[in-house]
Parts: sequence; structure tokens; C-alpha cells
Amino acid sequence: MNEKTYQLLEFDKVLTQLARYTNFSAGEKLARNLRPTIHQPEAERWQRETQEAYRLLTAGSDVTIGGARDVRTAVDRAQRGITLLADELLDTRNTLIAARNLKRKIEKVAERYPTLAELAELTEEVPGLVATIGDTLDDRGDVLDSASTHLANIRRDLRIAHGRIQDKLQQIMSQRSAYLQESLISLRNGRYVLPVRSESRSNVQGIIHDQSGSGATVWVEPLATVELNNDYRRLQLEEEQEIQRILAALSAKVADQGDIIIRIVERMADFDLIFARARYASDLNAIPPEFVSWRNQTKAQQKQNLHPGSTIWLRGARHPLLPQDIVVPIDVPLSEDVFLVLITGPNTGGKTVSLKTIGLMVLMAQSGLHLPAHDAKLSLFDNVFADIGDEQSIEQSLSTFSGHLTNIIRILAGLDDRSLVLLDELGSGTDPAEGAALAQSIIDYLRDKGATSFVATHYPELKAYATRTAGSTNASLLFDIETLSPTYEMTIGIPGKSNALAIARRLGLDETILDAALGLLGAGSSETETLLDSIYDMREKIASEEAAIRLNRKRIEREHLQLERKLLEIEAERDRILAEARAEAHTELEAIRAEITQVRRKVRDAQSLNQMKQLSKNVDGIETQPRTGFRAEPLVRPAEQASSGPRPRMLKVGDTVRIKSLGMQGEVLSIKKDEAEVAIGRLHTRVELKELEFKGRPVQNAEPEFVAGSSSTSGTTHSNYMGESPGIELDLRGQRVDEGLMSLDKYMDSAVLARLPWVRIIHGKGTGRMRTAVRTALDKHTAVLRWEEAQDGEGGSGVTIARFEEIE
Repeated sequence: MNEKTYQLLEFDKVLTQLARYTNFSAGEKLARNLRPTIHQPEAERWQRETQEAYRLLTAGSDVTIGGARDVRTAVDRAQRGITLLADELLDTRNTLIAARNLKRKIEKVAERYPTLAELAELTEEVPGLVATIGDTLDDRGDVLDSASTHLANIRRDLRIAHGRIQDKLQQIMSQRSAYLQESLISLRNGRYVLPVRSESRSNVQGIIHDQSGSGATVWVEPLATVELNNDYRRLQLEEEQEIQRILAALSAKVADQGDIIIRIVERMADFDLIFARARYASDLNAIPPEFVSWRNQTKAQQKQNLHPGSTIWLRGARHPLLPQDIVVPIDVPLSEDVFLVLITGPNTGGKTVSLKTIGLMVLMAQSGLHLPAHDAKLSLFDNVFADIGDEQSIEQSLSTFSGHLTNIIRILAGLDDRSLVLLDELGSGTDPAEGAALAQSIIDYLRDKGATSFVATHYPELKAYATRTAGSTNASLLFDIETLSPTYEMTIGIPGKSNALAIARRLGLDETILDAALGLLGAGSSETETLLDSIYDMREKIASEEAAIRLNRKRIEREHLQLERKLLEIEAERDRILAEARAEAHTELEAIRAEITQVRRKVRDAQSLNQMKQLSKNVDGIETQPRTGFRAEPLVRPAEQASSGPRPRMLKVGDTVRIKSLGMQGEVLSIKKDEAEVAIGRLHTRVELKELEFKGRPVQNAEPEFVAGSSSTSGTTHSNYMGESPGIELDLRGQRVDEGLMSLDKYMDSAVLARLPWVRIIHGKGTGRMRTAVRTALDKHTAVLRWEEAQDGEGGSGVTIARFEEIE
């Protein structure tokens, strides 16, 4: 690309606007030095980056460059062994943190923004350096006490020394207050001093460090504080040296990671430029262009019209440097067989702006910038050449014509079939006939070279050239005869009209003069103008119809959008109603569940109350009864059963039964009349036979049967029951504690049933763990009255004797 072209097309001003959207100096530098690429994959990637960044920002994301700074100069200084300032180290840390945060935020949305995610993935991290700087400096750049043990000790000593100085000066002030100008401790030249009246300075012995402007006050360092001040100053110097050592060590760590830090800054600059392009596109209301590959022409096509295969298709293109609310957009929809456009129109009609707009659209598209247009399809050009504006040079004594011609010679020497050429007022500034001939020759050269060209001219001869030359077309900038002003609208395919006679007639020139002028022009020229008038009238009619179609289309689209909004509102209302219904149903269901839960709780409470009453009654009865063993009950004969109701189950002593009112199981101990004594674990209770439900019977149980609910013969006595004796001694030696306790539990139950008066538990001496566990278990056993250690001759501490409650 040609740097002179950038200036002529004002591309440098576009980049200046772009730079205002960057956030730090490295990104701003990239924006100002941005240049178009000639490689389509790279241009497409740049456009994807801008598009993704635009979508990311408009989605309300908080992705930013953050506190990034261009610390590359500081890193370079650190790599050359220079100690960095605290602010430079903080900027380095903040830049690394900003890069890390940006990378992680983009990685979270990588699926929606893959191009940005690929760039973020390349961003390196230096977490160790971030932590080290953070542990050394606070947010203001001050070195923390924790940065080193030596610094912490120095600052502790500084506080102590400062306190001693203050205490001593306070003491002197209280003793010499009459000689002081005011009771105030000041600092002069790094030394703590007192303000002494000039006439009393001999009364306060010390070193004078300063004097007031009036001479009424001198600041004296008392002799008593000189050594204290010396110690304090020495500690301050040691603190400064330690701080410098710490900063130098940090700078060395930055130098070690310098290459990575520089790459991180460059990556952040890339992101800054991308986000700047996105924000610029948003303010311009711009769109991403579509890049069209160069068409491969057949030899016949190349011979016929020399078309290089380029594409330029623009709709509603607006010059980016003009106010977007007043700029008139242009349409440049070139057909596939056109690559040479000759633009005619009045002076100040917009030809120059149109040429610049076309050139800027190409340069911006190839630089990754979105275009201020409604639609854009472009090929990538290897070169863009322009000759626009007044090239007159006073220093080189070049006329306007000479200046333009010099520039055109340079352009013709460097162009090829992948070039875009923009020429303004070709051949102007010299004799019209010679200028027209030279302009046509240059255009022929451009066509032969296959350069895509846009040429603005005043020569009417070139209008006919475009109509008879393959690959060429006319274009014109319209002029409003009624207002005598240009409209700045470009029309492709129609040459511009000669407006001189029309303007003269509009301004009131005598008709005789106008008729004479028409006669001099000739019939052919008059017919041409008449034909152009007809074409323009037809164009205006078509344009009006197109406008009506566009209005109808917009109306239909607006109605379609309204219907879609209504449909969405209906859907939203339906969802709201369904949600309310679900919520109401859920509320009612929760209420029903709560009610069911409350009813269940009441039922359980009622059952529990009845059970507790029954248990309380039975326990009271048990406490008043003497302890007895199992007794066999007399048989309740079937003849004595109730005459009505279903036949009850025949029960025996030892049967397993369920107490209905308690919902618990137990073992029948005895049966008397319409009651039975049931053992529930170690609890004995009397329960009516009708409340008992038979559950099981031991096979060996041969006791007489009793019918639940029947009465026994009055006066029948119960025989006493006694279990088989397990022996009076239990030996636990050789067992583990848990095994011994299980054996003890079974043995004690058998001993109770056998109604043994006492038993001997042999646990041995050993470590004492088994002895302690046995005696703890005996303490908890309800049937054990007491236990005692055996006598020496009976085993001593290796045997425990347990005595049971006496049974009557």
C-alpha cells in the first residue's frame, strides 16, 4: 500500500478517530499504525474479531482491558539492571492481573466467541510475580513491613526511636516553655526541633537549624536529643537502603520474566485494538463487509473486456469522517462485467467525497474495521492509488496540471490488475482538447492493465467512451435544477447531464441567446440531452416506485414485528397464567400436605398419650408387686370362654405376644383370669388378654394353654418357675474386653433367671481393662444389688463377686 494514498484518502484521520477508542498507550499506538492487509484469511479473521467483540460489548459484558499499562519500557530497563520505581512495579502487576482477568472472562464464553478465545488462549500468565509484588508493595506503592524481616526490625526500631525523641522533647518543652515561641515540635532538615524565641536561644542549648523570616524564631535541636536524632536518622537511612534492596530484587524478578511480560503487553494491545474497532463500529452504526474472492476469468472473457475479476458492491456507503446524520450515502453496485467507472457531475457535486468514500471502504475493510454502509461486498486489493485534490507545489514551481501528472506517472508505474485506482478531475488544468485526449489515453492504459478504476472528469467526450468500451460504465452525481444545488447522490450507468443551459434558463437568460446556443451545439447534442432527460425522468419514476416498495416493505416488516411482539406477549401471558396456576396448585398442595401432617401428628399424639397412660399404670403396678419368677398358670378351659364373639387364640406361658395398645412385643410370664403378665425386656406389665395378639411359641413349650380373654378357675394357684442354673462362676480370662462383656451379659441373665444369690466373675488382674469394664457393667445392671472384690484367698483383685437382690 502507498502511504501517500493514506493521506489523500484521509485514512490517517480515520485511524486517529479509532485511536480515541483505545484504553492504553500500547493499543493506541497499534491503532495509529494500523495498515490494511492484502491476505484474505487475515482480513476475514480481523473482521471476525471485530464482530465478536461488538457482540460481546453489546451483550453487556464487563470484559475490559482493566488496569493494563504499556510497561515494555520499564521491563527493558529492568533487563538492563536498573532498579524500577514502586509505581512501575505496581503497573507491571496490574497489567498482569488485567491480562489474567481478561483471559478468564473470555474463556468462560469461548463457545460463543471462538476467535477471541483463540487469542485469549495465547495470553500467558506469571502468577508468581503477581503474588510477589503484591506481598511486597501496597496499593499506594509503599513497601510493606512484611517484605523482609530486616525491614520489619528497622521500622520497629524507628518507632521506638521516634517515641523517645517525642518524649524527650515534650519533657524539654515542659521545662523550657517560657523560652518557646509555641509548644510545638517541628521537623527541619530531617531533625526534630523546637521553636525558640530569638532572645531566649541561649536558654535552650542546642543546634540551630533554621530561622523565621522575621528573625523572631529560631528552630533549635536541643543537645539532649542530638544523639536520639542521630539514631533516628541512621535508622531512616538503613530503611531506605533496605527498601532499595527489596525493589532491586523485585526488578530482577521482572527482568527474569521480561520476555513473557512484553508478550502479554502486546497481546493486551491486540485486544485493546479489537475492542476499539468494535466501539468505533458501534458509533458508526457499521456492518462487517463480505470479502469476495477474485473471479477467475476465462481467456475469452479476458480478451473481451480485460476484467481482472474484482468485486465492488456498496449500498448506503457513508464517508466515516462526515457527520453521520447529514452525510448523503452513495450506492456503488458494480455489475460483474464492469471494472472501469467514469464519474461526471457538477463542481462541488460530491465527486471527490464519493471517490474518497470508495477508497476508505476498501482500506477500512482490509484493516478489520466495519463499514458505515447498509451492504458491502469487496475484493481485497494489493494496492490502492489515488490522485485527489490540488497537487500544485509552490516550492517545486509545479502547476496544478503538472502536480497531478507527476502523481499519475508514479501511479501508472506501480499498478497491476490487483490495484484500485481513484483519479479526480483527470486531465484538468490544461487545454480542454488536449486534456480530454490525454485523459482518454490514460483511461485506456488503466483498462489494458486491468486495474479497477474510478475516474471523475468534466469531459463530455468520455461519456461516449464509457458507452462503447467493454468493462466501462458511466456514473453521475445528480444536480437539482429547481434549487440549483447538487444532491450528492451517485447513479451508476447513466452519464451526467450538461446543466449549463438549464441553469442559464433557470436564472432568466434571454431565450434568444439560449436558442442560439442550442443551434451551435447541434441537433445531435440536443437529442442527447433530450434522451438523457427521458432517462432521468424514467429513473426518477423507478426510484419513486422503489421508494414506495421500500415503504410497503417496511410497513409489512413493522406489522410483522408487531404481530411477533403480540405473539410473544400472548406466550408470556400464557406462561404467566400457567405459572400462577402451578403456584396456586402448589400452595394448595402444600396446605393439604400440612393438614395431613397435622392430622397424623394428632393421631400419633393421641396414641402416644394412651400408651403412656397404660405404661404408667402398669409400671405403678409393677413397683407395688413383689419380685417373682415365672409361674405356670392353670389351664383356662374352653367351656369357660365367652359365649359370644370369635374364638380367642389359646395362649401359653412363654408365648411371644404383641400388646396392641403399645405396639410392642413381649413374653408371657403368667396368666390369671382375663390378664396376663408380660415381660417387655426387663419391664413386667399386666395386660388384658384382649389386648394381646399371639406372635409365636417355643417348640418345647408344653405348658397348659390359656385362651386370650377367658377367666381361669378361681382359687387356682400358680407354680413357681426357676431357670436352669449357669453355675456360680464365670471365667473371662483370655477373652477380649468386648467378647468378655457379651459373655457377662448372657451369664447375668441366666443367673437372674436361676435366682442365684451371688456369682463370681473371674477376670484376672493383667492390665486391669477387663476388670474395669466388668465392674462398670455390674454398676449398670438393674438386678445387681452390689459387687465387691474377692478376698486375697479367693482371688483378690482378679475376681469380682456380684450379689443380687433377695428374691422372696
